[in-house]
Amino acid sequence: MRERQIVLDTETTGLDPAQGHRVIEIGCVELVNRRQTERQFHTYLQPDRAIDAEAVRVHGITGDFLANQPRFADVADDFLNFVRDAELIIHNAPFDLGFLNHELRLCGRDQMVLEQLCAVEDTLQMARQRHPGQRNSLDALCKRYSIDNSQRTLHGALLDAEILADVYLAMTRQQSSMFERETASTLAIRNGGPQQAKARRNRPPLPVIRADAAEMATHAAYLEMLDKSSGGQCVWKRLEEAAKP
Repeated sequence: MRERQIVLDTETTGLDPAQGHRVIEIGCVELVNRRQTERQFHTYLQPDRAIDAEAVRVHGITGDFLANQPRFADVADDFLNFVRDAELIIHNAPFDLGFLNHELRLCGRDQMVLEQLCAVEDTLQMARQRHPGQRNSLDALCKRYSIDNSQRTLHGALLDAEILADVYLAMTRQQSSMFERETASTLAIRNGGPQQAKARRNRPPLPVIRADAAEMATHAAYLEMLDKSSGGQCVWKRLEEAAKP
């Protein structure tokens, strides 16, 4: 797991960049050591094409609203600088990466794909592995992990990225705890573990407290009772008898 992760989401004019659909919103939030920072990347984009009516019903973004927004080429450098060398956390990563790589090609960066700049974690695939046969949409995961998504009346890239960050941290909490325990153990060894081990080897022997005669008699009577109740099958009584000289 990388120290710096970027939780990313997009909104688009439709479902397929091969049919000319474009990215119209990018939302990213930064995690460092599994904590959300104040750093975000968020922009709306002018797609230079109409938005499918079904897409508008999903995210509520209209062509009129985007008329004066920048184009992807105008923000490409800022976006790439923000995500470079981080691990991208994306729900259904092939969809968002397909659109973003298409935008990179359209602005003359044919040689560049995000998978070469960043590691990628697909939370949809992660959820399917952990919850096979169940619904694993973002809303379903919010319900499963008790994440508040009451503000999500429409899809929005930045809001969805913030919600996905909470979902991802909840999904991987046990993995993180195990990693933190390992780190603490490794840190203890690094900070003088051999000296601590030496101190343990040199400590005085632990005292041995032996049973007195009354306690031994009580123990023998208890074993006799167990032996009778089990029809002579008390293993502890047989072992003690075998150990007598």
